[in-house]
Amino acid sequence: MTLTELRYIVAVARERHFGRAAEACFVSQPTLSVAVKKLEDELDVKLFERGSAEISVTPLGEEIVRQAQSVLEQAQSIKEIAKRGKDPLGGPLRLGVIYTIGPYLLPDLVRNTITSVPQMPLMLQENFTVKLLEMLRAGELDCAILAEPFPDAGLAVAPLYDEPFLVAVPKTHPLAQRKQISGEELKRETMLLLGTGHCFRDHVLDVCPEFARFSSDAEGIRKSFEGSSLETIKHMVAAGMGVTVVPRLSVPDEPHPHLAFIPFDAPVPTRRVVLVWRRSFTRYEAIAALRNAVYACPLEGVARLTG
Repeated sequence: MTLTELRYIVAVARERHFGRAAEACFVSQPTLSVAVKKLEDELDVKLFERGSAEISVTPLGEEIVRQAQSVLEQAQSIKEIAKRGKDPLGGPLRLGVIYTIGPYLLPDLVRNTITSVPQMPLMLQENFTVKLLEMLRAGELDCAILAEPFPDAGLAVAPLYDEPFLVAVPKTHPLAQRKQISGEELKRETMLLLGTGHCFRDHVLDVCPEFARFSSDAEGIRKSFEGSSLETIKHMVAAGMGVTVVPRLSVPDEPHPHLAFIPFDAPVPTRRVVLVWRRSFTRYEAIAALRNAVYACPLEGVARLTG
């Protein structure tokens, strides 16, 4: 049994697909499949049920995969302890960021880390919250920038900032001239939402809960449309297809030719953006350096949290 084989079975359990797992592990699918079969033979158990469309994990496999994740985390800790003894800021920091934060924070954040800690390059991974949490638990990421709430209580959490939401409407829309707007007024509008999997979609539905029913039944298609990214949705709004809710950092510095961004009435809906990492991660100075690099970003219109 090797750490590589354990890494493979964790990847297969996460991806539910041998091809995607092999791609995530940077090996060929035959290499990964042979290694998984070898481990199953050694343990004399079946870890995965091979279906025509998707792989499923057997009940005993679930338990073994959880233990494998723990072993990989402990092995990574040994490397981190050794690295910390030399230089805690030396070497890459593997950072995950959710899709609705990455495009607006990362350009300044990467620039700041290159300036302040050039010996600690960031290795970046953009993904959904659930996927980033899985990668954290498996030791494939060192830390991640997420928006609360998220379904994991076993991580260390440091608040970064509270970010208000705004309403984006076409400049030709009657609401475009308003100074403020209430969530209640959005009931009458066609709401454009991010697709399932984005936590920001859930944040918007918290602000406008009446649109939740439209995201699942066919009749609601007339009232709710989905996009793959905030930038795609902004283009749809600019084309007059509806309105949407956006986080403050996604609002451009210069006036947009086709969009108006309107603040909410009090109480203004916000999201809390946090930095999370495994409690076993020992490069504390690296986490502190990353937080300082975030605070050095402009962060226009958000409330920094240094607690």
